[in-house]
Amino acid sequence: MKFKKPVSVLVVIHTPALAVLLLERTRHPGFWQSVTGSQEDDEPLRETARREVLEETGIVVADGDLLDWQQTNCFEIFPEWRHRYAPGVTHNTEHVFSLCVPAGIPVTVAPAEHLGYRWLPWSQAAAECFSWSNRDAILALPQRFSPGYARET
Repeated sequence: MKFKKPVSVLVVIHTPALAVLLLERTRHPGFWQSVTGSQEDDEPLRETARREVLEETGIVVADGDLLDWQQTNCFEIFPEWRHRYAPGVTHNTEHVFSLCVPAGIPVTVAPAEHLGYRWLPWSQAAAECFSWSNRDAILALPQRFSPGYARET
């Protein structure tokens, strides 16, 4: 068995109006999240993010559309998922990205990973996330973008 690397990406997908795409986990109904996934081998992190977005949503990411936040989060891997990692690995380092897409872009979820999806205003999306790092990234969206972006009031 090949173990997963304890290095991953978080990709917050949003519209210019800051509606955020959330995906419901298949193995944990009611757990909502943004796109996440582990780095494979020596894959560049930007490529990991592009690959995960395509696999989980069907959205093709054009060169230059991903914004690398140059932010990492370290968190404990849930005990139920530790068997996927080498013995003794208990923590993961997550790299944060965002992707702005047009409202109404088609989304096709990977049924093995997600039950469905929904678009929510950023503050509501943050409240729905089970992951603190995902919540915090969504809450940072309004401060990260220019005043020309619509904001929830």
